[in-house]
Amino acid sequence: MKQAHDRVAFCARRLRPMSTFERPAPDLTKLIAAWEEFERGEQQPGKVLANLKTAGLAAVLAELVQSGWTPAGPTS
Repeated sequence: MKQAHDRVAFCARRLRPMSTFERPAPDLTKLIAAWEEFERGEQQPGKVLANLKTAGLAAVLAELVQSGWTPAGPTS
């Protein structure tokens, strides 16, 4: 059992990140642009999702939830 533990500890030491990565702040302009490209049919859904992810949609949604925001009713 000790050998297995030693191997895990060795691997953990080897896999430590060399530097820390800080995500940039969400870019609302890029988020809106990505969505509008999709609505106009200029981008495929997979590309839109990738653009939304890299522009920080997850952070925006998490902050909205944390702040207690709830969507308004339908606007038709």
